[in-house]
Formats: sequence, C-alpha cells, structure tokens
Amino acid sequence: MKKLFVFMAFALLAGIGMTSAQTKNITLEDIWTKGTFRAKGIGAIRSMADGEHYCTMSRTGIAKYSYATGEKVADVCLFNTPQMSKKAKPLPPMESYEFSADEQKILLSSGFEPIYRHSGVSDYYIYDVQEKTFTLISRTGKQRLTTLSPDGTKVAFVRDNNLYWMDLASLEEHAITTDGKVNEIINGTTDWVYEEEFAITQGFQWSPDSKKIAYMRFDESKVKEYNMQMWGALYPEDYRYKYPKAGEDNSEVTMWVYNLGLNHTARYLGTSKPDWEYIPRFQWTEDPDVLAVMVMNRLQNNMQILAYHFTNYSKDFAYDVTNLYAEHCDTYVDVPDTWQFITVGKGKKAKEQMLITSEKDGYRHIYLYDMNGSLVKQLTSGNWEVCDVPGIDVKNSRIYYTSREDLAINKSLYMVDFSGKNLKKTCLNHKRFGTYNATFSNGCKYYICTWSDANHAPVYTLHDAKGKLVKTLQDNAELQQKMADYGTGRKTFGAFGTSRGTLLNYYLITPKGFDPAKQTNYPVLIYVYGGPGNQQVTNSYGYNDYFWYHMLSEKGYVVMCFDGRGTGGRGADFKKQTYRDLGRMECEDAIEAARWLGQQNWVDKDRIGIWGWSFGGYLSTLSILKGNDVFKAAIAVAPVMNWRYYDNIYTERFLALPQDNAKGYDDNSPLNFAERLQGNYLLIHGTGDDNVHFQNSAEMVEKLENAGKQFEFRIYPNKNHSIYDNTGNTRLNLYQLMTDFILRKL
Repeated sequence: MKKLFVFMAFALLAGIGMTSAQTKNITLEDIWTKGTFRAKGIGAIRSMADGEHYCTMSRTGIAKYSYATGEKVADVCLFNTPQMSKKAKPLPPMESYEFSADEQKILLSSGFEPIYRHSGVSDYYIYDVQEKTFTLISRTGKQRLTTLSPDGTKVAFVRDNNLYWMDLASLEEHAITTDGKVNEIINGTTDWVYEEEFAITQGFQWSPDSKKIAYMRFDESKVKEYNMQMWGALYPEDYRYKYPKAGEDNSEVTMWVYNLGLNHTARYLGTSKPDWEYIPRFQWTEDPDVLAVMVMNRLQNNMQILAYHFTNYSKDFAYDVTNLYAEHCDTYVDVPDTWQFITVGKGKKAKEQMLITSEKDGYRHIYLYDMNGSLVKQLTSGNWEVCDVPGIDVKNSRIYYTSREDLAINKSLYMVDFSGKNLKKTCLNHKRFGTYNATFSNGCKYYICTWSDANHAPVYTLHDAKGKLVKTLQDNAELQQKMADYGTGRKTFGAFGTSRGTLLNYYLITPKGFDPAKQTNYPVLIYVYGGPGNQQVTNSYGYNDYFWYHMLSEKGYVVMCFDGRGTGGRGADFKKQTYRDLGRMECEDAIEAARWLGQQNWVDKDRIGIWGWSFGGYLSTLSILKGNDVFKAAIAVAPVMNWRYYDNIYTERFLALPQDNAKGYDDNSPLNFAERLQGNYLLIHGTGDDNVHFQNSAEMVEKLENAGKQFEFRIYPNKNHSIYDNTGNTRLNLYQLMTDFILRKL
C-alpha cells in the first residue's frame, strides 16, 4: 500500500496527461538531424555592472536588455554590419564574450578547436565599445583561456603550455613562463585528469588589483602516456597524451604567483608533495594580497584551504600562511560546489568571510566562516541536499540557493536571509514542482529563471528579487504543442522497495493507453547510469533521449530508469555506501529492478533489457552477466570494464588505491564474468575515446571470444567518448544501431 501511494504521488508531480491526441510518429531523424524537438533558449546571459541591465549574444551581435521590463534597449556590439564590412574583413562567428569591469571593452572568441572534452584553443578579439572597433589579439596563434584583467588594460592567456600576459594598449606580449613542453610541463592550464575529474581547466587567475597572476604548474614528466591511433591518413597517426591510471603517478602540481610590478618575478608557493597530492581549486580573496589555495591528499579524504598572505613586494616577495578550513571524511571529501569570499557588513564593521558547501552533517549544506577559520553560521540544514548557490546578495544578507528539499527528484529555488540570529527562508518556486535554475543580476535585484519538469520544455522567466514575475522571455510553447502532437508526455515517477529494504526512485515512459491494472506483457528497456553521486531520476526535461524513449514506447516498449544505491540527491550516507566496493550494490539494484518489473502484471518478464553509457555501460554489462536469468538483452556504450584502466582521481576517490584494495577493483570487473553471458549483448565504443579507453572494450571482446560467446560489436573510428559530430549523423547512426538491436533482440 505504501509503495502504491509513492507511485501515485510521484506521478502527479510529473504533470502527466497531455490532452492532444497523437497524430505523428517520432523518427530518429526528428531527434538527431532535423531538430524537430530542439528547445529554444537564451544565449550567454551576462548581468551588467549596474544590475539593471543584462546582455545576451546571438549570431548577429550582443544586445542589451532592461531587467525592469525584459525589453531590448540597445545593441552593444554588432558583428559584420554593412558599414564594417566595407572597412575590414568579415568576422568569423563569435562564440563567447566577456566584459571588462568598466564595460568599455569586450573580449570575444571564435574558431574554437577542442583539445579534450572541456578545453580548446580559439582566436580572440577585443571590441572597443566607444570606438566600435575589433582588434585581433591572437596574432601569433590561437590561445587558450584568454582572460581580461580586472582593470581591463591587460589579458592573460596560455599558448603552447606557457602563460603570457599582454598589454592591450601596445598589444605587446610578455612571457610569464618559458619551460612549457607538450607531455612534460604545463603552465597556466591543467592536465587531462584535472580537467576531467576536478572540472578545472583555467589554471591561472588575476588578482583583484590586476598586479599579480596566480598560476598552476604541472610537471607531468613522470605520468605514463596513453597512445591512440587516429585513422584517415595512409599511415595511421599516433596520438599520445599523459593519462594517470589508478595507482599510477600523477603530475606534480605547484602554485606560483607572478608579480607584474616586482621585476616581473614569479614566486613558488610550498604546495607540492608529499604533504598534498592535489590542488583542485584556488582563488584570490577580496583582498588582493591574499590567495586561497585548496589542497587534498591522494585518497581525497582530507581537504584543507590555505591562505597565503603576501607581505613584502620590495625584496623577496614574502608571504605568511594561515589555515582557513579543514575537512576530513572516512570515505572521501567532495570538492565544494560553492566556494566564495564575500564582505559582510559596512564601514568599520565590514569583514571578509568565506561561503562554502560541505557534506559534513550528512547532507550538502551552506556554511559561512570567518578568515580565521572559525564557523560563523550554518545557513541551511535538513535531510536534503543543496544543489548550487546562484545568487549572493551581500548588501541585504541574502543567499539564493537551489535544493532537493521538495522530494529528491525536484530542484527548487529558495532564498535565506541570514542577517539575524534566526534564518528566514523563502521558497521562490513559481510552479509547485519541477527543476529550477537561476541567473542573478549584479546585486541580486533580479533573476532569470529556467524551469522545466519531466513533460514540459524549458520556460525562461524574468523575476524581481522576491520572485514576482516581470516577463516570460521564452515559453517554448511551439515545442510544447509539437510534443502534444507527437503524443509525448507519458513520463511518470515512482519508487520500489528492494529486498534489502531500500526505497529506490524510478521513472517510466509507457506506451499510449498504458494501464498498470491490465495484464499487457510489455517488454521493458531499463536505462541506467548509477555512478557515485549521479542522479538520473529528476523531474526535469530530458531532451534527446526523452524523445527516443517515447519513440520506443510507440513501438510497444516501456522504458524505465532508476537511481540505485550510491547515486546522488539523498545525502552522503546513501551516496558513499558503495565506497571501496564499486559496482556490487549498483548491480544488485539493477537485478532487483528487473525482478520487481517481472512481478508487475503489465511486464513480459522474459523481455527485460538494460542499457547504459560510460559508467552505465559498465553497469549494464555487469548486470547481464551477473543477472543472466533476468536480462534478455543489454547495450553498453563506451563502458569501463576494469577500474584499473580508468583514471586515478575518479577511481581512487571511490575505491582507494588498487595496491590497497585489489578486491574492490577485481571482484566486480565484467572481465571476470564473460563466461556467464546468456542473453543478447551489443558493445559499442569509439576508438578515439580519451576518457574511457577503447582498451576496455577490446579486452572484453577477447574475454567473450575466449568464453565462446556470441555478441554484437560496433566501433566508431576516431570518435571520442561522446560519439558525436557536428552534423548529428554519427549520433543518428548510433541510435539507428541501438534501435535496430532492441527491435530484433528484446
């Protein structure tokens, strides 16, 4: 009875039951090449310094809007106007922009060429707002991470593993480092594993007074290389890069500070091993003489924030070090989602404080510390997770945050007033349930909100600080009607209890006319990711796969997704219970999900399949091997097959060192269970995958062949972990392949 109640309650959250009758059928071309279901958005929102206006960028230029009305008030920068084209060469398409502090200069980028998934090189231009002129500053080659100084007179950038700064008046470059070398020394940006696992690519930062640059230096000379062959030429080319696998050497990472005013000297900060293995974050405080550096040990269960106070610029660039913050966990400490310095109070009472998120009480919450490392106040609390902190109104002592406090599948927007002893919390949701994200104006007088739920496309609205609607900027009404015309909107939520007493959230996408009370015998495809801290069952818009699942439902399939033990949104204990034992609980939960489905009178228990990508590919493979009595078919895309083959920051965070936990690495490797395959198995991998190496699938193929098992295998030459190209044709081919396999084998 309790389980039924949970299912019904969650189903109401999803807003199911679109009224229009289905008149059209979804095709893969609709999803991947025609853009039939492409949602409209608002590109690159930037608040202006006055907090009363914001800018957006389109193909034609940068436009300025009023927060008070949501109406356009001016064109700040136009690309390729007829007047300009007469005087200069046409500009290439612009891809990003950044204002100087006085908003008289705009830094623009174009021609992005990727290096890894999150980094690349570009051409950069400076646009002078008064003169209406564009100046190319990437004159000697494309640059990485070009960033304006706070005073707008200079830029800093990385090129060929070295860090430079440029005076914009003279366009003269100054080399900060000269020892950069491919696969050996990196200055000002990060190595592959930091980019992938710590989500940091910019390894330098200007001080607030524009007089200093703090930067990271990576010595990766001891890190072993991974080699990928890239096909296309007469003789395939070898691509080699440094990839530290579990238990192997990392880059030696050090922090440096370069002083533009002291004979252009750089000072090393004592942050290297053996005391600390990683520097996942650093930033200047609001004091231009204080740099905060976050350090972690190899096991990532100890984290500390150090404050470097620079005291002497005339002689030796001296500094003192104080401890700002420390955190320990018996499992691991996550890098904080929010870490920011703010000045609280006015005049003589003004004090700089540090805002940080932590799971120290069992759930991710917001804390405020003084600069001596003492706790000032915990700003949120409860058995729910804070997601992010999009707005901080220092003047009015208000923090705006999103959280999972309205059931784990929802993401709500809240404001907390921390001015007094008692915290005053206000919910700013303008609809009861769904997923909210917000972008705040400078000073937090206004915000632009993005809302969606499981069956509604994103809606962009403009609000004042108290949540009052100013204007709907984009409602995607055309797409919403199109969804109704195609008969989507059948995504519902529920929860099932496992034999171990754990309640797991799930969603279903069902065929038209689905009635759980009837005995129908639908085949079911389970989608799973399941990695630590990840959450797939959310009351939010699903984009491309949402429509693929509806296409499968048109063909008579039920699609299910569940979040098992170890996933996010339900606190640290739920997430970290898989520590040192990755894969076992997740696979048990997948098998339990299939068994639970098999007990429903609307399921054909002999036609249950599972699929996943990356960690999900690992889990779908392990599940069809260990659960060979419940799964008829499985698809694995770019899967890990042995955690010894994956990078050390991710893997050691959850499994510790392989030298100390061999059992945790080996007991749940699919490579050890190849002989158990009984169902239909499709394995897919790109040979240019720099993240989960093709090596994983190659070894699985060998294990299956040696075990005498038949299966299907598809490679995508030169494609990376995303198996994607700009035309959409590769993704179309991939989903044609998977759809055909499902129709034939499930």
